[in-house]
Amino acid sequence: MNQVMDVLTKRKSVRAYETREISPEIRAQILKATLRAPTAGNMMLYSILDITDQSIKERLAVTCDDQPFIARAPMVWLFLADYQRWYDYFLASDVEKLCEQRKIPLHKPEEGDLFLACCDALIAAQNAVIAAESFGIGSCYIGDIMEQYETHRELLNLPQYVFPITMLVFGYPTQQQKDREYTSRFDEKFIMFENQYHRLNKDEFDEMFAENQRRLPKGKAMEGIDNPGQAMYMRKFSADFSVEMRRSVREILKNWKA
Repeated sequence: MNQVMDVLTKRKSVRAYETREISPEIRAQILKATLRAPTAGNMMLYSILDITDQSIKERLAVTCDDQPFIARAPMVWLFLADYQRWYDYFLASDVEKLCEQRKIPLHKPEEGDLFLACCDALIAAQNAVIAAESFGIGSCYIGDIMEQYETHRELLNLPQYVFPITMLVFGYPTQQQKDREYTSRFDEKFIMFENQYHRLNKDEFDEMFAENQRRLPKGKAMEGIDNPGQAMYMRKFSADFSVEMRRSVREILKNWKA
């Protein structure tokens, strides 16, 4: 197995860190790899906030679903889908005047532009994850940054065409984190299809979730829950944080399209 494959296949989320800093030299190397990520039209439709203010880290630990390890992470990078920079540049470049001369409308960023910027930001974030892993630095994605939009907009000074799509926390993993088992993944036959999408049937779902069914936890919280589908619905899809995420993203979209 080559070195890149080794890093990719052995990576796991890390939520507890040693009390040592990430050196400026390694930070620079991770950023260098991040900025080389594939990007739509070489537009780099993202920005990164390096959260160094401890008070902001502590605030994000609360607003992102009460996860204290965020505040303890040595390095916190917030990835923004960003069309504001290009739209501002268009205006600074007299694009509005050009549109008037050619009698064409001046377009503003729309939903498709947001999705493209989200792709750029997430691809860059994954480059950062793998680069950090190659230096022995663990990481964890924080999707909860999409929640509490109004709070994050004020806290981080986010303009209209900027969307906080994900946050990454980095640090050297504790020994306990290193020893922790890897989480399983679905078999490739349930994920990769040839040419056309395949909707799974009940038998395929039973096979796909057989291990999850065997490991289905017990306890009061699991009363009336018979299978992994019910458990996941209650734990994730219908949970309060998911409801808040949907509300927050609707607000982001409304603001983006205003």
